[in-house]
Amino acid sequence: MSPNLSGTATGLFLAEAEVISSRKPQQLQASKKSQGPHYEWQIVWRNVLGFVYLHVGALYGLYLAFTVGKGYTSVWALFFASLGAMGITAGAHRLWAHKSYKAKWQLRLLLTLFQTIAFQNHVYEWVRDHRVHHKFTDTDADPHNSRRGFFFSHIGWLMVRKHADVKAKGKSVDMSDMEKDWVVMFQKKYYMIVMPLFCFIMPTIIPIYFWNEGVWNAWYIAGVLRYTLSLNGTWLVNSAAHIWGTKPYDKNISPSENLSVAIVAFGEGWHNYHHAFPWDYKTSEFSGYKFNFTTAFIDLFARIGWAYDLKTAPLDMIEKRANRCGDGSREMLLHNKKEKHRHSHIGELWGWDDQDMTTEEKQMAEITHKKEN
Repeated sequence: MSPNLSGTATGLFLAEAEVISSRKPQQLQASKKSQGPHYEWQIVWRNVLGFVYLHVGALYGLYLAFTVGKGYTSVWALFFASLGAMGITAGAHRLWAHKSYKAKWQLRLLLTLFQTIAFQNHVYEWVRDHRVHHKFTDTDADPHNSRRGFFFSHIGWLMVRKHADVKAKGKSVDMSDMEKDWVVMFQKKYYMIVMPLFCFIMPTIIPIYFWNEGVWNAWYIAGVLRYTLSLNGTWLVNSAAHIWGTKPYDKNISPSENLSVAIVAFGEGWHNYHHAFPWDYKTSEFSGYKFNFTTAFIDLFARIGWAYDLKTAPLDMIEKRANRCGDGSREMLLHNKKEKHRHSHIGELWGWDDQDMTTEEKQMAEITHKKEN
């Protein structure tokens, strides 16, 4: 996933000013293999200092939560963090970046609000970076290339200027669907006004006003600690889920099935499956909600009609991919190695409607909760 604090949208933690927009679909070519050391990192010290403050402040907030902070404040922080998480997982990720389902304007507006709470840049920029990540995973064009190590893919990529390939491929990604969505463009236009209100001011003011929490406690528990934990939950998908875990569906790519990340990130840890079938709204072969709260959220709104055209991969398609490319762990999973990365990114998909998605794949996909005309 692509939580990017350092972008033009926020103004804060700005890594590099740039405007990337594309109004015409372009055929993407595979990026050259990551050259590792040849990428000269240019440190953005404002970002570094900002992240140092957040993490030191989060530790202090954790101390306050277990000593002088009121229990209501900790519960409120967890609740508010959950709203932000849904804005990222169900909204920016599964709805907008991958088009794995469709949503009426009411749900899109709600998810945009939740995504603003998360403060990981506005939806438009988040989607652009994430589509590039899927098209060119672990190459120089990948914003958080996991081949550069855990630290870089987790947080380090936000502390340096983007590789030239990231910007070049970002200009090629078709974002016309985002530009047609008035909810997305409204948020993009007013992001710097609404983001501080929903991400920092509201979660701090409510504990002070409703249960007389101290200002210091409210800020560091409901503000800084909540925000920092939320960021790290998302970052683990970029780092841990690309380094540790099994590869039941494609052993040739770095994304892995990671239960711990799935729990922390509301179901986003089934990453090998997700990169194999990025347009599946469940991001997992299995439909259970126990380790996939985001799927439960989407299914709930599908029942009331706000979410529709939910796309999922049929069993025969999954089995063909697993039998052809998997590491064999799927059979073990159903009944209860490491290899060098030599994966061509030609034909990789960012999600539904990617130009490289074949008509056969679309015809095989199962679509539920279709919109009634």
